[in-house]
Amino acid sequence: MSAASPRISRLESYLDRSEPAPTLLKMLVGVQLAGFREDAGLSQDQAARALGFSGAKLSRIESGKGRRPPTEQDVRALLELYGTESYEASVLLRLLQRAGEPGWWQRYDKRLMPEWFDRLVGLQEAAATIRTFEIQYVPGLLQTAAYTRAVVERGLPNAPATEVRRRVELRMRRAELLARKDAPQLWAVLDESVLLRVLGGKDVMREQLAHLIDMARRPNVTVQVVPLDVTNASAPAIPVTYLRFGGIDLPDVVYLEHIRSANFLEDRDETEEYRLALDRLADEALNPRESLGLLRETMKSRYPAQ
Repeated sequence: MSAASPRISRLESYLDRSEPAPTLLKMLVGVQLAGFREDAGLSQDQAARALGFSGAKLSRIESGKGRRPPTEQDVRALLELYGTESYEASVLLRLLQRAGEPGWWQRYDKRLMPEWFDRLVGLQEAAATIRTFEIQYVPGLLQTAAYTRAVVERGLPNAPATEVRRRVELRMRRAELLARKDAPQLWAVLDESVLLRVLGGKDVMREQLAHLIDMARRPNVTVQVVPLDVTNASAPAIPVTYLRFGGIDLPDVVYLEHIRSANFLEDRDETEEYRLALDRLADEALNPRESLGLLRETMKSRYPAQ
């Protein structure tokens, strides 16, 4: 058995997951194929030419991007080209098979789940750590249903009631990952303006702040607030989500959302810049205990119970 086998055997645990994780498994398959190619001493261009693939096709396979995983035929051809041993090949092909099982979120209409959003949800489902910075809204994973409804109705004022309901349902289903046995660590930094911007009315805001307080007490959730009087905070101009995957050979991913699209950054130099920016923001924000105090005070003073 080759020296690469221990690396592959660590991946066998992903075959036993009760819930499919297609986004993660596509990335794992791609990373391992890239590793086998490098072990075989082949460049990406050399491997692609040997099999009659385009460079773009092999790059897509190795990055794990796209809604669907690569075909078994293509993966078998690559494994044969690289001289992969049978044990390693069998594990990778079983991972590929599981990568074809749809995640729960992929059962939603593509109008609600465009390809870029499908990828985000899949990455969040697989992440060990999720860091996020928000300047306008409460992070989606920490929203209440009423607050989500207000956000959707504000962003899509002409959406039919059925679509609004489905979008709220989708967000609530996404938030369930924070209560899983293997829940990721969520570290959320919010600008204080998020707490002051009234969406859906004061009752909705009081419920939302109470939910934030409850969530911040969980061992896997950290909430920090950047107060308004910190005028020189090194905050990015747009929301940022930073995803890290523990114990496996996957790059960190930075997600930057736009109105109808998003960017995913995986280059180590780029993601490191965002990691450092989030670190500086966390240093400039109130610490978690002080942030809880501000949440309670804001709820009491701005959104008192009637």
